[in-house]
This record gives sequence, C-alpha cells and structure tokens, in this order.
Amino acid sequence: MIWNMEGSVDEELLSLRLGIATGSNKKKIMMKRKRKRRDDNFINNTLVLSDDESYEGQIFSLLQTREQMLKVEKRAAKAVADEEEDKGGGLHLIHLLLVSATAVDENTPGPAAESLSELYRRASLSGDAVQRVAAYFADALVARLLTRKSPFYHMIMKPPTPHEHLFAFTHLYRASPFHQFAHFTANQAIIEAFHQESHTNNATLHVIDFDVSHGFQWPSLIQSLSSPPTKISLKITAFGPTLSELRETEARLVSFAKGFRNLSFSFTGMLLNSIDYYTLAKITKTPHETVAVNLVFYLNRLPKFSDALRAVHLLSPSVVTVVEQEGFFRSPRNFLSRFMESLHYFAAMFDSLDDCLPIDSQERLSIEKNYLGNEIKRVMTNNGGCGEGDLIVPRYEKMETWKGRMESEGFCGVRLSCQNVMQAKLLLKIASSGGHCCRVRFDGGFRVFERDDGMAISLAWQDKPLTTASVWRCV
Repeated sequence: MIWNMEGSVDEELLSLRLGIATGSNKKKIMMKRKRKRRDDNFINNTLVLSDDESYEGQIFSLLQTREQMLKVEKRAAKAVADEEEDKGGGLHLIHLLLVSATAVDENTPGPAAESLSELYRRASLSGDAVQRVAAYFADALVARLLTRKSPFYHMIMKPPTPHEHLFAFTHLYRASPFHQFAHFTANQAIIEAFHQESHTNNATLHVIDFDVSHGFQWPSLIQSLSSPPTKISLKITAFGPTLSELRETEARLVSFAKGFRNLSFSFTGMLLNSIDYYTLAKITKTPHETVAVNLVFYLNRLPKFSDALRAVHLLSPSVVTVVEQEGFFRSPRNFLSRFMESLHYFAAMFDSLDDCLPIDSQERLSIEKNYLGNEIKRVMTNNGGCGEGDLIVPRYEKMETWKGRMESEGFCGVRLSCQNVMQAKLLLKIASSGGHCCRVRFDGGFRVFERDDGMAISLAWQDKPLTTASVWRCV
C-alpha cells in the first residue's frame, strides 16, 4: 500500500480534494463506450467516463472507501473475516475481483468503481490471506484505470524505498523457504560442477552472478567451500542495480569470508545496465578455472532474454543455474488470463506466509506491502511487455517455456543429483522443526517435487508450484 499503514491519510485526501476542485473547470474528454478486450486500450491509459459521475469523483470515492479499509483495526478485521467465512466470503471476494477485472478490461469505469468499492469494504490488510491479497489486487485495478500522469496513479503505485525493500526482502528470506530453496539448489549444482573439475580447475571457482540481489545467496556457498583442507579461490563477479548496493554487498561478503582461512575470496561489482557483449568480454578469467553463471530470478525481467543467453554462451561456463518463479503468463496480451493466473499465484504466496509468520506480525505486513504487494501492482499495470522506461516488471512463464528457450539458445539440461533433491527436502524439514526463523509445516504446506524426469525441481505451496530450479550446460 502507498501510505504508512499506521498513520493517517487525511492530509493526502485533502490534497486530492483540492486537486479535484482545481481541475474541475478543465474540459472533460468524452469517449464513446467501446467493448474491447485488448490491452491496447490501456497502453495510453485512456478511460471512458460515465454519464452519471466524473472520472475524478469516481476515483475519489474509491479512495475514500480505501481509506476506511486502512483504518480498520485488527480486531474489527478479524470479526469481518469470521463473518465473511460464515458466508463463504473468500469465494465472494474472488468473485468481486473477477467482476472488477472484467470491468477494467472492458473499459467501463462505472461498474469497475462499484465492484472495487465493494472490494475495499470487504478487504483488509490484517484479515485472512484472501482479504489481504484482494486489497493489493484492488489497488492494482484502480491504478490500471488511471493515466500515468495522474497524481492518483503515482499515489497508488508509489514504490518502497530501498531501505523498505531490503527490510521486506530480508524478513521474507528468514521466514519463508522461498529464496532459500532457490539459492541452496543453485549453490549445490555449482559445488558439484566445481568438484567434477577438481583435477583441472586449480581449485579456483569463478561465479558470474547476473543479479546479486544483496548477496544473500553466497554465504552458504562460502561456508560449503571452506570444508576441504586445500586452499580454494572463490571469485564472484556480480551485477547489481547501483554502485552503493554493490559496495554494501561486497563489504558484507568480504567480512563474512574472512572467517574462513582456507578460502581466498574476491568480489568484482558491475552495474546491471552495463551487461552486454563488450562488458562480458572484459571479465577476467584465469586458465582452467571452473566458471559458473548464476541466473536466479533474472531472465524473467529481461525484455530480450535471448541476448542475455547468447552473452552467457560467450562465457563458456561449466554450469548455468536457472531459477524462476513458476509462471502464470500463458498469454501476456490477454489481461483476464494474466489476472486469474497471477491471482492464483499470489494467493498461494500470501497463504504460505500465514504458515510462516503470525497474523499480527509487522514483518509479514512489510513483506506483503513492500515486496509482494508492490510486485502485484507492477505486474497488473503492465500491458504484456516487460517494463515501462526504467521500471523492471517480472514476466513469469511456465517451466516448459523457459526450457524451450534455453534449448533454442544452445543449452542442454543437466539432471539434478540425488543430493540436490535431498538437500531441498531437508531444507523444508529443518524449517518445520524450527531450525530457522520460520515455522513451516512440512505436511500439507510447502513441498518439493521433481519435474521433467528429474531435470528440474520445484518448491510448491500445496499444489501450486512457486519457483522452479534447473541446471544447464553449453551444447
């Protein structure tokens, strides 16, 4: 959500009211109502105005209802949730979401505003998983009605600060096995490739990480490599969004690696926007070292993934690790299909958090507001492409889609080892016994299963795959 959940939004709404009054004399653009199901209607965010109420009035009324949702106390929200449960409220909320999404897709703001107002009255940031996820999807649908020049749009879509994003990411990492599964599975494949070349690699491992993401993946690899008595050299070339984030990541990893005497560690940071053939050609590689390319949650945000895969091929790596969130984009230009599949995916994510954190946890609220909720709004306001300007929007697709793309770019899959699969299952078992900060149920909640005849492995919440890992080599 865009406001401080613990504070008042009265000043924001007062500013909105003044802004509407100031702009009320402007000429209103009227359009004939058209029933089109193409996302092209929304690329410029044009909107058909209703005859009964101005566009500004509709949105302001929605935001007033939204304000009331934000002010609902936890106890009141629980009472509403209990009442909704008795009435089959979860199904009713999903029905309202579908009705709202259909109205938005058909460019009919009157019905959209009516169903969205009802959604805000029934949604809650401190209710059950369906109520919480509905609140963020309602925000995304409201934002989709607006032009990107509108102050309402920027209020709804205001991104978290870097500090808020890191706080949310850190607590999601600690509470849920979601990122740990991705990192441990990729690291195991890298270690196995390194050991397979132990007679020729001069005990040197060079990891090229295309999105270091604060470096959370690498302490476990450093620790695993420190076990043998021989001295090992680990080099990480990492790409990140900003120089400051890269410096902070380097400082953390260098400090951690100092605790392991038999490990020689070096870190080289490069900016994400500098990834091209020329930059990759300048990466320093020593003869016979094992080169591992790490593509964890990276390819799905690229407008031209094929360019990146060709660049990876140029590096001639011994192993390529690919981890992607399990897709829900069958038809990127079909908004309703994308809406329903993304709702299914994020509802599973929100439901899984109930198994990891208490309902009144501030950490859970931060994760949902500044990480998952922000991602929902970005995905739903995107029009099938991969980004708007500098905004990176994930493009989640099915495992089979990524498999076809990797093979078409000259990579062949590697069967995951029994040890890798056992390690992933052990991770969930440790989490269920309280070994980590989460309290994951091993039975009926998170589960791990092999796919594609052992060529991939997925982490699922109940029956819904959340993320899938696979290992590749150059043909």
